[in-house]
Amino acid sequence: MKKRIIILGAVVLLVILGVSAAWFYASGIVRQEVERLAFADGETSPQLTCANLNIGGFPFAFDIECTDAVVVSGDLMAEVPGLRLSVMVYDFNHVIASAKGPAQLSDAFTGQRSAISWTALNGSLRLTDNRIARLSVVGDELSWNDLLLGDTTLAKAAHAEVHLLDIPEAHDAERNLASLALYLKADALNLPVATLTGTALEVEAEVSNIPDELAAIGLEPILPAWQRAGGELNIVGISMSDANADLKASGKLALDAEGFPTGTIAIDSMGVAERIGPLIEEPWRTLVLGVPGADGRHTNQLNFRGGTLSSGLVPITALPPLF
Repeated sequence: MKKRIIILGAVVLLVILGVSAAWFYASGIVRQEVERLAFADGETSPQLTCANLNIGGFPFAFDIECTDAVVVSGDLMAEVPGLRLSVMVYDFNHVIASAKGPAQLSDAFTGQRSAISWTALNGSLRLTDNRIARLSVVGDELSWNDLLLGDTTLAKAAHAEVHLLDIPEAHDAERNLASLALYLKADALNLPVATLTGTALEVEAEVSNIPDELAAIGLEPILPAWQRAGGELNIVGISMSDANADLKASGKLALDAEGFPTGTIAIDSMGVAERIGPLIEEPWRTLVLGVPGADGRHTNQLNFRGGTLSSGLVPITALPPLF
């Protein structure tokens, strides 16, 4: 019996040593991959640098903590006090992330500077066969402030969340294309420039024919590739409402071979025309929102075709190509 106990103890010890060695080896690879992001050019791929990089979670997870993170992409730079990412050693297809605020944003081209603050900001990514099954970001007490001239609030929301979900039945395995459903929600949204206070916002949409593998997204210019694949943006519904006004919109958009938007968007609103009166003069206000009916609601259809935005059959303005 004593011999069996010794053998069992030796086996357990070997397993512990093996698991420990495997974890420390894998954590070293993870560290190398994160540190390699600091050598990206910031143009073709984002550059990430950390003042301090810590990896914990032994033995069941990899908890990656990046303090004083700086992300550079083109002319844009974001400075975040802390980023945290966690993945279980037995399930690399599910990643959980969080961030400490406030984040400082700057644009080297325009000189624009702003800050985004929050009390909680969490994200989650789940993959199925290397394609997005679900991507979620949820934040509380969000505030976006312009810092170029003083400190001006651009937008605030008590709660906001955005979700991207795979549509399995729309997966095209032969062409390696997937479709995603988008859901966005914001509670108590304040937009001072648009005189919106306590507004509820919901967006539901579907995007078709994007690369099904996450690693393939961005390998070539996104919009031209999406157009060639016959991609379409189906705006199932956009709704905004507060105590005095509401707006609903739906429609479908795509891109033609020249990169111009093509499609239609239907708009239905009440009280919005009066709200934006000081911001948009006539006849543009009516061209966008439409003529009010007997019940006071404004309805209109916006048409995109050949580089022109039209209100019904009346051209409003020319639009540039998106690629």
